Amino acid sequence: MNQTIQELNSRKSVRVYENRLIPSEVKEQILNAAFQAPTAGNQMLYTILDITDQGLKERLSVTCDNQPFIAKAPLVLIFLADCRKWLDAYCFAGLEPREPGVGDLLLACQDAIIAAQNAVVAAESFGIGSCYIGDILEDAETHKALLSLDEYVVPITMVVFGYPTEQQKTRIKPQRFGREFMVQENTYSRLEDPEIKRMFKERAQDDAFDYEDFITKFCNRKYMSDFSMEMTRSAKMYLDRFSR
Repeated sequence: MNQTIQELNSRKSVRVYENRLIPSEVKEQILNAAFQAPTAGNQMLYTILDITDQGLKERLSVTCDNQPFIAKAPLVLIFLADCRKWLDAYCFAGLEPREPGVGDLLLACQDAIIAAQNAVVAAESFGIGSCYIGDILEDAETHKALLSLDEYVVPITMVVFGYPTEQQKTRIKPQRFGREFMVQENTYSRLEDPEIKRMFKERAQDDAFDYEDFITKFCNRKYMSDFSMEMTRSAKMYLDRFSR
């Protein structure tokens, strides 16, 4: 197993960090790795916000579902799906381009997420942990004002970085679903009831695993939660801008 594969296999979300700064040269290499990510038509349809203001970090730790570790992370990057830069480039050339649509937004989201994952992988190679914060999509009105977002710019994800504590290094990574449940050949088909239940049971690696109890609690805690409903509301608000 080569080093890259080993790091991908061992990487897990890190939410507790040593009180240790990330050297500026390492930070630059993480950012440069993001810039090298695959991108649609070499457009790089994203902007990265480097959050260096401690007050802003603390505010984001509240607006992003009250997660204090965000404020303690030495590096906080917000990846914006940015449909504004190219629109302005067309206009500055004297063209009369159409307004960005949902397709443009989804393409920009792909660019931003791929760039974010490149940054995460690069950080891991330096022994720096990371955690994706999807909650940046929530509370759209607040984040739009807080980050001075243009109408064609969407905060698609936030990633926080820091050197993991010893406890975080030794913490066991959660199991993933098995390959047979995740890979299908050529066409998609729904998994049947027994397959779904086996998928969860095999991941749990516990003969006493109670599928109904686990799914009920997870559904209530995550899927039907207030923050999940709020994310859907905010995402619709962003999408509506591109659907006019």
